[in-house]
This record gives sequence, structure tokens and C-alpha cells, in this order.
Amino acid sequence: MEKTSLRVNGQRLRDTVEELARIGGTAGGGMHRLALTDEDRQARNLFKKWLRETDLEVIVDEMGNIFGKRPGKNITLPPVLTGSHLDTQPRGGRFDGILGVTGALEVLRTLQENRV
Repeated sequence: MEKTSLRVNGQRLRDTVEELARIGGTAGGGMHRLALTDEDRQARNLFKKWLRETDLEVIVDEMGNIFGKRPGKNITLPPVLTGSHLDTQPRGGRFDGILGVTGALEVLRTLQENRV
């Protein structure tokens, strides 16, 4: 595949969002997954599993932030970073935080499967 024709897998991204949204999901379609709750722990564990399945080095700092590290071919170049959060505001919206996290994961999955 030519690198100029890379596309993320929209269905896989949606499936990932939906799976993560079930953890702490509310009847109205939102989420209630507060930091340091059992639901937060479940979401964080699932996310770390997905990072490992994508062959990323998983680093958790002393504050509990999760980093998935994928080295580039030229380590002298500056890194590319993206981030968001897995916890939500009380009764947050369905995409509160997780779209930023799952979107970044989907980009990494696309790069991996296309050997970029």
C-alpha cells in the first residue's frame, strides 16, 4: 500500500469507541466513569491491553498517566505526541475524552498493520 493512500479503519474505530463506552455507560447513551473508580480502572486496563496488542511499549507514570511508545526509524527527530483522557465528567457525553484516545490508537494500529 502506498503511504499516501493510508486510511484509518472507521469501523474498527467505532467498535473500539463502543467497547470502551460500555464501561460506565449510562442509560441515556453517555458515560459516568470518574477517575479512580472501578470503571476507570477497567477502562485503563483495557486501553493498556490494546496498546500492547499494537506492539507499543506501555509506560505508566507516577500519576497514573498511560503512554504508548512507538519508536520511529530516526530517534534524533522530535516525537509526535497526542493525548486525551479515559475518565469522564459526571454523566459525561458518549465521546468525553475517549474519542481523542481511541483516535490516536486507531492511527497507531493503521501504521502498524501497514508496516509504516
